[in-house]
This record gives sequence, structure tokens and C-alpha cells, in this order.
Amino acid sequence: MNKVVVVDSVRSGITKSFRGRLRDTRPDDLAAYVINALLARHNSFDPQSVDDCIIGCAFPEGAQGMNTARNIAALSALSVNCSGTTVNRYCASGLQAIAFGAGQILSGNASALVAGGVESISMTLKHINTNHLYNQRIQQDIPGIYLGMDIENPATEFIKNVFNSMGQTAEIVAKKYGISRVAQDEYALLSQQRIAHAQTSGYFSSEIIPFPIQRQKKASTEIDTYILNQDECNKPDTNLENLLALSPSFVDGGTATAGNSSQITDGASMCLLASDTFCDQHQLQRLGYFHGMVTAGCAPEEMGAGPLYAVKKLLKQHKLQISDVDLFEMNEAFASTTLYCQQSLRIPMEKLNVCGGAIGLGHPFGMTGSRLVGRILRDLKRLDKRLGIVTLCVGGGMGVAALVERA
Repeated sequence: MNKVVVVDSVRSGITKSFRGRLRDTRPDDLAAYVINALLARHNSFDPQSVDDCIIGCAFPEGAQGMNTARNIAALSALSVNCSGTTVNRYCASGLQAIAFGAGQILSGNASALVAGGVESISMTLKHINTNHLYNQRIQQDIPGIYLGMDIENPATEFIKNVFNSMGQTAEIVAKKYGISRVAQDEYALLSQQRIAHAQTSGYFSSEIIPFPIQRQKKASTEIDTYILNQDECNKPDTNLENLLALSPSFVDGGTATAGNSSQITDGASMCLLASDTFCDQHQLQRLGYFHGMVTAGCAPEEMGAGPLYAVKKLLKQHKLQISDVDLFEMNEAFASTTLYCQQSLRIPMEKLNVCGGAIGLGHPFGMTGSRLVGRILRDLKRLDKRLGIVTLCVGGGMGVAALVERA
């Protein structure tokens, strides 16, 4: 049977939504640029031989609408000769895109494809179409399944509802399972410290594609060009005292704050997937192998617990124990949910998010799952380890987990 090879994985730097340097960059333009950079690193084959372009996006409308994957393919070196399809599993959209691509390769219906994710929260969530958005039956029976449901105040802006409702699920998990504010802030500090170490050590340099951003100078016709070649959200000087001083962000008297929650950000990540045969034919290096993904449902109000169920399911499917897995990348939607899953699964902290995560880097919804695949495969290689699991919680009450192996 074919193996699914992850040939390479690259991404943009990540910037804050609404005020970061990517705020005015169209997501399709950004994604196409990242794809071109990915293909340029592997010029032993014709981009026209790529069978498909699968892109994850959590909110595929506006600048991300109109089947953005097809548009991205046409804008890139893949050209109009490559098809495209857009995937939405909220925060796991990028990982789901890779899983769909892997299925095409395993079935023999594709030899090589581009899969990944993109999200411009800046260009989307302030203008989302909310006409007829909510099904009244869901509102009555399972309102927690909606990302933007605020039963008490339905007039609240959708964008605020999205982030508030996710934060409330983090508070529910923290309270129900006894994840203290101090523990959350201590974990947030560890994440920031690990990111800072990874940046100064150059661990991100091989995955981040320099992206030129042009902006007209104020009161001038001149154009400034800035090269985005790093992540811009983390705070290397973070300390525990400052984290503990932050006010709760979602619930009065709560424990989830801006310091121990994932940041709202923009970015894109793309992977080149291929069969073993295609790699042999074109002398392509192998970053790793993608062995499959599972999904699991959970109570919507405990959305952040999703990885707990998905990882258990994945381990059972592959007849593995936690001790058999060398590294874990668990998206840090919130410190409370990350800690709950880590403690419940008994994942050693030295195996979890070894270069930090979304608390410091940020979480462009559709991008993150793809970014985590590239990150964990590079860390497995750097640390001379073999197996890794990528897992994310997903809005509406879901979890996903994927097994990867270094080449």
C-alpha cells in the first residue's frame, strides 16, 4: 500500500488580527505565495503534475469565500490546471485538509497534492453574513454547538460572540476539572519561554517563508515594503507576575485571560504531500509520513476536552500507548483545556508542545492544524525521535488527532 509522504511544510509568519502586519493582506494572495515558495523548494517536478489543492479555512466567506482553494490554486504556480476544494472543520480545518489529501493518495487517485490552511480573521470576522445563521431547533436543544450563540444577548456582534463563547467553554473546563488560575498562567509562561528559545535557536527558520508586505506611506505616494519573516505575537519578556495580574477575559471572576488563551491572528501554512512512488521518481526528500486522522465528538460546552477523546481513539486504532509516542502537538486554544487533556492523558510535559504553541504564537483557525504537522515532524527529526501526535479541540464539541512519523 502507498505511504503518504509529507515532503515539506512551510508557512507565513503569524501576526495579530486587526492590527498586525497581515491585516490588509488577502488570504488567497498569502496562501498562493506560500504555495509558490513551497514548490520552489522542490523543482524536480512540474507543478502541473500536482493533482489537487485542498485548503482548510474556518470561515470560508468574504475574502476567503468562493471556494478559496480553487482561487488559491489559480493564483499560484499550480495554475488553473489544478483543481481546488475548501475544507471547514473550524480550528482543525488545516489538519482535515491534509487528512483528505492523504486519503486521495492512499486510494491511488492522486500522486501529489498541496494541502494546508489559511485564515485572515482580520478580513473576515467583522463582516460575516449572519442572515438565517441559527437553526431554532439547535438554539433550543443544543445551543452550545454554535460558535457565536449568546442566548442572553443575541444582538451582540458575531465576532465577539465567537471569542466569548469559546472562552466560556474554557472556563467550564477549568471549573469542572479543577484547573487553577495559577496552573494556567504557569503553563502560559512555559509556552512563551519555549517559543522564545525556539526563535533564538532558529528552529522556525526552515518553515517560515519571507513574505513581502507593501503599504503606502501616510500622506505620500511612496510604498514601504516590509519582509515578514518571523512570528510577531509572542512576548519573550513575559513573567508570571504580569500574567497573574491580568483580568479575566470572558467571565467575571473567571480564570481565562488574554495571557493564557490563544491569540487572535492571521497566517497560512501549506504541505506538499506525495506517494512514495512519486518521491522516488522525482528524487524528493521526505520530511515524514502521515498515518491517518481520527475525529471524536464531545459535549459542546466542554469543547476543549475534544483532544482527550480523539487521542484515546487514535491510540486504540494504532494499538499504541502514550509511552509509545515521542512528541505531542496539542493546539493551545486555552491553557485550561490544554492542561486538562495533558493531565487526563498523562502526557509528560517534556513531550508536549516543545516549541510552545498558540498561547504565544497565535491561532489562525484554518492554518493551525497544518502548521502543527510541519512543526512536529521537524522536532521529531531535530530530537531524533520517531512518532508524533497532532491534536486539536474544535468548536461545537469535537476533537481530532493525527499520527505522524519522521522519515
